[in-house]
Amino acid sequence: MTDLSVYILPSMILGILIFGILKKVPLYEEFIEGAKDGFKVSITIIPYLVAIIVGISMFKASGSIEIISNCFGSLLNKLSIPIDIVPIMITRSLSGSATLGLFSDIVTTHGAESYVTKLAAIMVGSSETTFYVLAVYFGSIGIKKYRYALLTGIIADIAGIVLAIWVARLFFLAST
Repeated sequence: MTDLSVYILPSMILGILIFGILKKVPLYEEFIEGAKDGFKVSITIIPYLVAIIVGISMFKASGSIEIISNCFGSLLNKLSIPIDIVPIMITRSLSGSATLGLFSDIVTTHGAESYVTKLAAIMVGSSETTFYVLAVYFGSIGIKKYRYALLTGIIADIAGIVLAIWVARLFFLAST
């Protein structure tokens, strides 16, 4: 399987090139046009990226994550949910890179085999960066009415958190 995976991407590229040559497509010119379009898209989304990065940085720097963690700490203890997981619950909908940074801190603090780390890993993989997607992608193409997309994203994020907790308990808490 490892040997096969090494050849998949080069085979796809070669296949696309051969197909383009057979269809008599001007490959270089089409590549340049695609690169121009990609550059235009990146210029369009820069303001949205800056806005979401500044917002996330302000949220983290304000201490809001710690305040929320402290508010829900006793409830989470009653439910056997580690308090260290709260920052991931909060930031996952906002930023993938911020969440991965928090996840790295959890792994470093608790070790790779701890229940907290396993729960965090499941949680990171079971949800989407809803607000990032809405801000960057919807903003870049000019969608102004995203109320239902926001509601759907939040419901999916909550479902991802609840199911991550359930799966982690099922597989890792029961075995200890």
